[in-house]
Order: sequence, then C-alpha cells, then structure tokens
Amino acid sequence: MPNYAINPPPVVTLPIEGSDAEFPVRRVYCIGRNYAAHAIEMGHDPDREPPFFFQKNPNNLAVGDSFPYPPKSEDVHHEIEMVVALKSGGVNIPVDAALDHVWGYGVGLDMTRRDLQGEAKKMGRPWEIGKAFEASAPVSALRPVSEVGHPASGLVELKVNGEAKQTGDLNQMIWKVPEMISYLSDYFELAAGDVIMTGTPSGVGAVVKGDVMECHVAGVGDLKVTVA
Repeated sequence: MPNYAINPPPVVTLPIEGSDAEFPVRRVYCIGRNYAAHAIEMGHDPDREPPFFFQKNPNNLAVGDSFPYPPKSEDVHHEIEMVVALKSGGVNIPVDAALDHVWGYGVGLDMTRRDLQGEAKKMGRPWEIGKAFEASAPVSALRPVSEVGHPASGLVELKVNGEAKQTGDLNQMIWKVPEMISYLSDYFELAAGDVIMTGTPSGVGAVVKGDVMECHVAGVGDLKVTVA
C-alpha cells in the first residue's frame, strides 16, 4: 500500500440512473458560448469561431436537490447544459470515431458568479473564481448510451419557479459532441472518467435564495435544484 503523507481525497463520482454503480470523474471540461443566441446575449459574434474551453474541478460537481448560494457574489446565474461522460479517450481522436468514447449523458448546471466572472474578463484573468467554486455544477444521475443513444436534437429547458427562462434545442449547438471530443483530444489526452459540459442556450439569469430550478434535456433526463 502507498505511504501517503496525508489521507488521499475521496474519488468524485456521479450516480447512474437505476443502478448502485457510480461513475468516477477524472476531469471536467466546459465549452463556452456554444449556442449562437447565448453568444449574442453575452455580447459576442455567434459565427463559428474555434471553440474554447475552461475547466471546473471534479469536486465542483454536486449531486442532490439543493445549490448553496456561494459567497462573495451578488449575481449568480443559471446555465443548463447537457453533460457527456466518457468511458475512454486518447489523443487526436477523429470526429467520426468520437462517439465511441462516450459512456452516457446527464443534465447539469454551470452555475456562475457572473459578477466575478465579469471582473475577471475585464482584467484578462482566468474564469475559475466565477466558475469553479464549491457545488458550482449540480448534475443529475447519468444514463448510459445503451438507454439514450446519442441525443443530437431535442428540447433543452430551464424553469425558475415554474417560469421558463432558458429554452433551446440540442441541434442548436455550434460545436456538436463529436467535434468537441475531437477538438479537446488535439490539446489534451482524454481518458475514461472525463466529463464535458456542452454549453447553454440563451436566457441565462440570476437566481436568489429560495428559487427552484427545474432542468430538462429531452431524451436525457431532468434535474431539480433549490437555491439554498
């Protein structure tokens, strides 16, 4: 047995729908501005420019029915996303082979301290302070490809207190799932346990304590979270 200087941190896992098995998480990649309407609302040109990614930490993923409002922010936004979980990886993965590496899919929220992210953007600094805080990525149980296939179209919707705030379709993604996997593999060695958050449609907005967020991705699942 290894002689660790301190107790090693626990492995971060996500639940699997209908199973007592768990999916271990290695890395979390998030694509930015992957829906044209969202790119516009954030003040950017929606033309198909090269994709860009940022990362959350695996232990930013949160399972449960509550989202703790984070400190040092007064403008926390919801961003619904489809989540992709990989069973294998590699480098320079061709687009036409990329889906072979997918284990399954889920529904997630890329919660964002928008005020802190905005300050970081103005100063040309990384986004982690706005994106990679504790419990910043609530995620549903995953469902395997054997159950859901590879969803490429279908409703993506987020409601706050019963009112629709974000509505889009998976077919509106500028960069599709196989392209994201292929592109990432040109810059990183992907591996089993990697998770990709695939971008959010327009309509992002602030939440306050007590708000209930209901998320739905057609063919994938649902996620309901209360701001605590």
